[in-house]
Amino acid sequence: MALFLVFAAVSLLCVFPLSLTVFHLSVGLSLLAALLGFLLLHVLYVLFFGLVSCFISMDKPLEKQNPLCRFACYATASLLCFYGGVRPVVTGVEKLPKDGRFLFVSNHCSIFDPMIVMDRLRDFNVSFISKPENMAIPIVGKTLYGAGFLAIDRENDRNALKTILTAADYLKRDLCCIGIYPEGTRSKTGALLPFHAGSFKIAQRAKVPVVVACMRGSEKAQVVNPFSSNRICLEILDVIPAEDIAAHRTDALAERVRDMIQACLDQAGKEAD
Repeated sequence: MALFLVFAAVSLLCVFPLSLTVFHLSVGLSLLAALLGFLLLHVLYVLFFGLVSCFISMDKPLEKQNPLCRFACYATASLLCFYGGVRPVVTGVEKLPKDGRFLFVSNHCSIFDPMIVMDRLRDFNVSFISKPENMAIPIVGKTLYGAGFLAIDRENDRNALKTILTAADYLKRDLCCIGIYPEGTRSKTGALLPFHAGSFKIAQRAKVPVVVACMRGSEKAQVVNPFSSNRICLEILDVIPAEDIAAHRTDALAERVRDMIQACLDQAGKEAD
């Protein structure tokens, strides 16, 4: 009996380290396989939409949205929000028009701002007016264009007007809603920048309402970090009817909307104090 116990003890001492080694090796191989599979899926995703983009021409306005490009925008927005550790909180969605297109206007503090809108307001099909550099990115630019995104060159009035007219046409033809940031660029501090009044010409020409929204906290989400937790608030403040938009000058509309967003930011600052 004593010999049996000694034999069993020696066997366990020999077998246990070997079993532990095999277990760690199998877990390591499983993790490696999972990582390689994860990377492969991302590569296939890019290659697929690279192929789709080959059939998209940016030389003329869209006749209709490409559903694959639209799906790519939704999926990529969701993934990037996850990778960026973005935790959006959206309020006021019930105010959004449900029977027609609209111009979406908000402040702009982070690259995640349009992604949050695309991800959380996907039922409203919002495409953004972006800077030309974004539309020049290989694969990305054509995919965005196929989904209804447009580039605006604020340094060239003629080209900017062309973009405004095209955006208004998209709204009239019920192709998609249009989102634009009247500041024209990101505010890295969260403070509001001056508004470009020309942004509101889109709503006037298309005869659609303007949805005014306020983004709070996104200036903290500037890097990709899935382990962070950036709580970002998107609040739908108000919807200005199309009749009201048509009755006012664009500079007056820009001032009115800016005041609304500033009041929201000020109120949030007081509550934080």
